[in-house]
Amino acid sequence: MKDEHLLAMLIYLLSFFTTIIGPLIIWLLKKDESELIDHHGREYFNFTISFMVYMVVAIILTMVLVGIFLAFIIPVIGFIITIVGAVKAYHGEYYRLPLIFRIL
Repeated sequence: MKDEHLLAMLIYLLSFFTTIIGPLIIWLLKKDESELIDHHGREYFNFTISFMVYMVVAIILTMVLVGIFLAFIIPVIGFIITIVGAVKAYHGEYYRLPLIFRIL
């Protein structure tokens, strides 16, 4: 049981080093074996897609100067959400990350 908590946490922590590859490998290999890992894998990839969209919008909005502020704030919020997600995953909680689109 602790192993699945550790792997669910690693989905988030590996994202600091390999944004997609590390979390994707864990999720694809273990999603059928653990509901917790499947949940956090889906949450992480929904989070990644959402924040990519937010950054594209922020870059477009730099033309009106609002995007400059957003381009600095979005990564900070993403970092905080990633840490919170990792802690919740380690404790075995089915946490739903805020501010994301539910695509997967």
